[in-house]
Amino acid sequence: MKSATLLSERLRSHRLTAPARTVTDAAGHLLAVQSQDFIAGRWALAVRTRGEPGLRAVDRAFDHGELVRGWTMRGTLHTVAARDLGWILDVTAGRQRQQAASRHRALGIDDEMVAATVRALTPALRGGGLTRAEIFSLLEDIGIDPSGQRGIHLLLTLTIDGLICQGPVMVRDGVTREQRFVLVDEHIREHARPDDPLAELFVRYITGHGPAGVADFAWWSGLTLGVSREAAAHAAHRVVEVETGLFAATTRPRRSADAPAVHALGAFDEYYISYADRTAVCAPEHLATIGPGKNGMVRPILLARGRVIGCWSHAGASLGAPPELFEETDDIDAVSAAMGRFTRFLQS
Repeated sequence: MKSATLLSERLRSHRLTAPARTVTDAAGHLLAVQSQDFIAGRWALAVRTRGEPGLRAVDRAFDHGELVRGWTMRGTLHTVAARDLGWILDVTAGRQRQQAASRHRALGIDDEMVAATVRALTPALRGGGLTRAEIFSLLEDIGIDPSGQRGIHLLLTLTIDGLICQGPVMVRDGVTREQRFVLVDEHIREHARPDDPLAELFVRYITGHGPAGVADFAWWSGLTLGVSREAAAHAAHRVVEVETGLFAATTRPRRSADAPAVHALGAFDEYYISYADRTAVCAPEHLATIGPGKNGMVRPILLARGRVIGCWSHAGASLGAPPELFEETDDIDAVSAAMGRFTRFLQS
């Protein structure tokens, strides 16, 4: 597939040139939006939605139970439409347990510790949930030290076991936010039940990220390449192979006539991070600048017509700091406009 066609189709699949009606629709379309940086995860939804929704609009979707956040794949926090959480974990939880097993042994996390955590947290979370700090205090009260990532890994375990998720947003210090951990059976009102969850995961990945291949899906989902091939085989009648090994959705959203040429995407954005091979959207010599770096970070990026042209920072945008462009561009006004949209997002 020609590079320009691939980029054009991915921009559309990612809802960057075909924005969704609501932030919840945007989340459902992409299925899972990487969100360990919570500001960036919410911006990823807003930038894919019509009408420039602000931070508070995204927070309301969490507060109303439409969106949740959890460790859905690769041991990494993602935002998903609440109704999709359960079946996604049906597919990915086993692999995540395998990947976390050695770390859990090192932390002394065993079945007895997990059971004690469940007994303590289940009644405490009823009626609105608890913040992470409140949960860690409760763990200390029952003799479990949450330090050294032990507490985080216990929360991950309870999430992939289907007991908890992160829901309503707590407002602290202006734009700084955290979420309350809540019980899934109390917070999520509706659960999707696809007939073939493995096939559904592949179809939904392709719908929100295609054109893409099996290796891309394996990276994104954290599943083995063998299981990923099985997923593609199960889903073969529901996607289109546009080129050997490259799949697209059977139907794609309609492009907006006034979609911007330049997009400012946040840290860890799906457009960049969710592929095994990122050179389709970024020149190889710039990959190390964006990341993942040694600290695991992936920097916010600027796109011009689907291609990465530079980096920027969340903090710098609100302070008027110039972006780090990889080359001269005729789109400098569009770059400023894209970063300005992020600043308005934080303020509304």
